[in-house]
Amino acid sequence: MANIKSAKKRVRQADARRLHNKYYHKTARNAVKALRNTSEKEAAVKLLPKVSSMLDKLAKRNIIHKNKAANLKSSLALHVNSL
Repeated sequence: MANIKSAKKRVRQADARRLHNKYYHKTARNAVKALRNTSEKEAAVKLLPKVSSMLDKLAKRNIIHKNKAANLKSSLALHVNSL
């Protein structure tokens, strides 16, 4: 355990950020899964921009890598177009 006051604060901040990032990452994963399981074209077309926005925000905040976000968006767009 850290002995210095600033190190203790960094541990607290890291825990708070980890929980925050975990929540948003899990929310985006659930949205991606919901979009993949959608079989209706109209619903999927409505959901795609929201999911793409979530992925862009995760990439912007370095919760996921920008290339991973791009790959997910691409595969989701292909899925929606194939419906």
